[in-house]
Amino acid sequence: MNLRIVRYITGWVIIFEGAFLLFPLITGLCYREYEICKVFALVILICVVCGMLLKGIRRRDLGELYIREGFACVSLSWIALGIFGALPFFISGEIPDYIDAVFEVISGLTTTGASILSDVECLSRASMFWRCFTHWIGGMGVFVFIMAILPMAGARNINLMKAESPGPSVSKFVPKMKDTAKLLYAIYIVITVVCIVSYLLSGMTVYEALTLSFGTVGTGGFGLYNDSMASFTPLQINLMTFFMIISGINYSVYFCIAVFNFKEIFSFEEVRYYLLIILASIVLIAKDILPMYGKINVAFRHSAFQVASIITTSGFSTADFDKWPELSKGIIVLLMIVGACAGSTGGGLKVSRVLILMKGVGREIQSIIHPQRVRKLYLDREPLSDETLRSTNAYAAIYAVILVASALLIAPDGLGLTSNLTAVLATLNNIGPGLKAVGPTQNFGIYSSFSKCVLIFDMLAGRLELFPILILLLPSCWRKY
Repeated sequence: MNLRIVRYITGWVIIFEGAFLLFPLITGLCYREYEICKVFALVILICVVCGMLLKGIRRRDLGELYIREGFACVSLSWIALGIFGALPFFISGEIPDYIDAVFEVISGLTTTGASILSDVECLSRASMFWRCFTHWIGGMGVFVFIMAILPMAGARNINLMKAESPGPSVSKFVPKMKDTAKLLYAIYIVITVVCIVSYLLSGMTVYEALTLSFGTVGTGGFGLYNDSMASFTPLQINLMTFFMIISGINYSVYFCIAVFNFKEIFSFEEVRYYLLIILASIVLIAKDILPMYGKINVAFRHSAFQVASIITTSGFSTADFDKWPELSKGIIVLLMIVGACAGSTGGGLKVSRVLILMKGVGREIQSIIHPQRVRKLYLDREPLSDETLRSTNAYAAIYAVILVASALLIAPDGLGLTSNLTAVLATLNNIGPGLKAVGPTQNFGIYSSFSKCVLIFDMLAGRLELFPILILLLPSCWRKY
C-alpha cells in the first residue's frame, strides 16, 4: 500500500470539504445567524489545518496509484468527510450526540436521506443548508470533482473513478479522464441550474429552490419541513417528480444529447427498462391506492412521486406510503432494491445489474435445455465480458450477505423484522425511509448507537458499491508491495 498518496489525496478531500463549508457560512451570514457562523468558521479552519498536515505542505514524488490505493483513498476520504462534516452539528449542539451527527452527514453525503431528527425545522438555516448541500456534493461524487481540479495523471484518475462511480463499469466520454470529470460536472451543474430556475418559477423561495434542488438532482431526501414534500403545490410536486426521474438516468445519455448523437440514445437498454419499470409501477400503485384518495389525478400524483422518489433513491415523500395497501408496499420494496441507472446519481443495485443477472439466469436455463449451444449475452448492443458477469454475480452475493448480516446485527434493538429489514434496505440502497418504525413519517433516532454505526457502514458500502469499503477490512490491503 502506497500510504503517501493515500494521505495526500485524503488531505485534499478534507481541504475541499472546508471549502464547501463556506457556502453554509455565507448562508448563515445572510440570515444573521452569527453564532452558528462562528462554528462553521472554526470547522473550516480545522479542515484546512488537518488537511494540510495530512497531505504535507510540499508535494513530493507520490508514486503510482494502483487500484488498491484508489479504493483505499475513496473509502477513507468518504469516512473523513463524515467525521469532519459532522462537527458543525456537534459543536453547535444542534445534534448533541456525535454518532447522530455523523449519521446525519453520512446520510447526506451518500444521498441516503435517512435522518435521526424528529424535528428538522429546529435547525438553523446555515445547518439546514449544509445538511442539504451534502446531497449535491455526494451526488456526482467527491472524486469526480477533485479529478476535474487536481493535476493528476490519467492512470491514477481512472482508479479513483472505478472506486467511486456507480454501476458495473466505468467508461470515458472523452480520451482524458480529467476532461470526462469536467464534462460530468458540467452536465450536473446544468441540470441543477435548470431545476433551481424551474422551482423558482413554480413559486418556491430562493432558499427552498436551492436546498431542494440539491436533494432532487443529487437524489438525496432531506426535506426542509417535517412533512417532507406534503405541503408543496401539485405543480411543485410534479416538477420534483420529473427532475428525480431524469436524475436517475445514466449521464451518458446527456452526453449523447450534448454532442447531438441522438441515434446512440436508443441503444441504452438500461434506460428503456428503467422508464418501463417506472411507468408500470406508477400505474399499478395508482390503481391500488385509488380508493384511498378518491380522485384519479391525486392517486397518480402520489404514485408517480413516490415511485420516482424510491427508484431514484431520493427518499422524499408526499404521503405516508407505509399506510398504503400491501401490493403498493411490496412494489415500493422491490423498487428500493432495483434502484436507478448506472452512471447516475441514484443508488440501489442498478437496473443494469438486474438486467445482467436476469440475462445470466436466462442463459443458464437455456444451457440446461440446449447444452451444446453457446449463447453470448449483450447489454446496450455490446457483448458482456466474463469479467462483468463475474463481478455482477459477486456483487449480488455480497449485497445479500451484508443485507442479512446487518439486519441480524440491529435485531437486538427489538423494532421488528419489517422495520429492521427495510432500515437496512433503505440505507444500503441509499434511499432514506423504510417501513413501520422507519417509515416516511418516522426517523432512525430510535436505533442504538451501535445499530446506527452498522447503518452508517451500510450507507457508505451502498454508495461506494460495496467493494471499496470492504477492501479496507482485508489485512492484505495494507501490505507493502
